Amino acid sequence: MSPDRDPAPVTGLFQSLSNFVATLVAIAHTRLQLLTTELQEEVQQVAQMLIWSFIALFAAMMALFLGALTIIFAFWDTHRILAALLTTFGFLLIAIVGGLVLQRKLAAKPPMLDATLAELAKDRDQLRARL
Repeated sequence: MSPDRDPAPVTGLFQSLSNFVATLVAIAHTRLQLLTTELQEEVQQVAQMLIWSFIALFAAMMALFLGALTIIFAFWDTHRILAALLTTFGFLLIAIVGGLVLQRKLAAKPPMLDATLAELAKDRDQLRARL
């Protein structure tokens, strides 16, 4: 090896590689924080929605049950079978409409962790452009 050569390119290459790895670790750390935040928000939203859904469902079922009993008792002497059938079909119609609304809402819901996946895709594209 000749004494004219300078070891600076090795140091520069090592420093560049070190910076690159540090950047990758920083990117991964940031994305992991974003993922954690999004997961916490999703869990909180789902928990709140479940609690309020159960409260609303319980109240609605009690109201419908008592309303159906009132209708059946009102027509007990004259048309009790017709009143019972009409309230049953009314409940069935409400259940079908509720199921269709739920199906549409689930189909329209954005994918979970959408922002995290978008940021990771940006990172991947930027890293591919550099390589």
